[in-house]
Amino acid sequence: MVELKTDTSIDAMYEAGQVVGRALTAVRKASDVGVSLLELDEVAHDVLRDAGATSPFLGYRPSFAPTAFPAVLCASVNDAIVHGIPTRYKLRDGDLVSMDFGAELSGWVGDSALSFTVGTPRPADVRLIETAERALAAGIAAAVVGNRIGDIAHAIGTVCREGGYGIPDGFGGHGIGRRMHEDPGVPNEGRPGRGMKLRHGMVLAIEPMLIGGGTDGYHADADGWTLRTNDGSRAAHAEHTVAITETGPRILTARAD
Repeated sequence: MVELKTDTSIDAMYEAGQVVGRALTAVRKASDVGVSLLELDEVAHDVLRDAGATSPFLGYRPSFAPTAFPAVLCASVNDAIVHGIPTRYKLRDGDLVSMDFGAELSGWVGDSALSFTVGTPRPADVRLIETAERALAAGIAAAVVGNRIGDIAHAIGTVCREGGYGIPDGFGGHGIGRRMHEDPGVPNEGRPGRGMKLRHGMVLAIEPMLIGGGTDGYHADADGWTLRTNDGSRAAHAEHTVAITETGPRILTARAD
């Protein structure tokens, strides 16, 4: 069932989203050659503490997971698409990093992700990340009252496929509110004019995931969480929490950077 949020609730979700934005900005600024993923998880955790917020990631255990997620930050490096668990791995020059983060504040959740390179960027990685951001922007532009979920999915998928990139099947965006994952699901590829009609008060986490090699195959690591590309190519992930309103899409996790 889809819960329509009141304007007051959307304002409260914006406050949670700003915590998310500050954390991702801090993590990006702290990411440098030689910095470990565990250190970056602690940077994000500090932002939560300072805001009086909690993590919807820490301790989360969906049906597919063998264990509860042990961190507040998903840190996926190079061929990892999403759900990477922070480890002692130290970032290297040229790494492509995707960071996904959530915060819960006053009972409301925000969720966002971004990808960036560390040190000297590879041109192919820059193009991959830029395409992920354009796909996200296209999906957000389609998130207007009267459109349908399929319009968002089609907008994202068109940008990804035209760029020559793969899309991991079965993973996409979702509704969000009191819980991190709510109805409806938001695929990253689909047919326009299909699916649930978008209404004022719906809030969605829109999140394209791109596989650089152009294939769609992926597999899970032994940890049961980290998803990696089958072809070993690099991946990128971009996400915002977006409210659908009569005046247009409102990005609740917008970052100052």
